[in-house]
This record gives sequence, C-alpha cells and structure tokens, in this order.
Amino acid sequence: QLQASGGGLVQAGGSLRLSCVAQVGSGRLFSSHVMGWFRQAPGREREFVAAIRWGVGNTYYSDAVKGRFAISRSSAENTVSLQMNSLQPEDTAAYYCARAPKGLSMNPLSYDSWGQGTLVTVSS
Repeated sequence: QLQASGGGLVQAGGSLRLSCVAQVGSGRLFSSHVMGWFRQAPGREREFVAAIRWGVGNTYYSDAVKGRFAISRSSAENTVSLQMNSLQPEDTAAYYCARAPKGLSMNPLSYDSWGQGTLVTVSS
C-alpha cells in the first residue's frame, strides 16, 4: 500500500530524491496521519530519519540528517518525498516510508503501514 522509489547509487556529496505513494485503505490520508521515513543499514537496527504530519505539514528530523534532508508532501498526489542532499557513505541504507495513525514519533512501533524499501548507496 506504500510504494517507495528513487533510491540508487550516488557519490558522496550528491543528492537523491525519494518518493512514496501512499495508497492506504480507501486511498485517502487524513490530517492526523503522519508519514515517516526510516532507514536500515546492514547489521543495524531500523532508525528514524524524518516525519511529516499530513494535515498541517509539521516536520521532524533526526539529528543525523537535520539540515541535509527535507521531507515534504503532496496532498494532490498522495505522495511524501525525501530530498537528500550532501549525502555521505554513512547514509547508505535501505530507506522505508511508513504511516502512523497519529502523532509525530521516532519509534517504528508507532507506524502501522510500511513500504517495501528503496536502497540508497553512497560511495566515497
């Protein structure tokens, strides 16, 4: 129901833009919903990257990506995007979009719907 895309191979310092089409239930997202991005590198736990409240657009970022990544949403297209700039090798991971019923949260357990992941590889 969540389809992420946009991953790929990029050199350090480069940029990528991830997109996630949210088709949840009837296809409509409500203002209380929160869309988030998480990432998981091999051998590591899934970690929070960014989140946005669907209705008012409040955003929240992890310290690791603040100032480099930007999350946005398009209500018309039912899409949430993650613009990633100044990418570094430590950003290499599978990136997942997810939906939470309510409340900005860094905890993966707060999210009840997940996309399949898109791989981002940053070479040095």
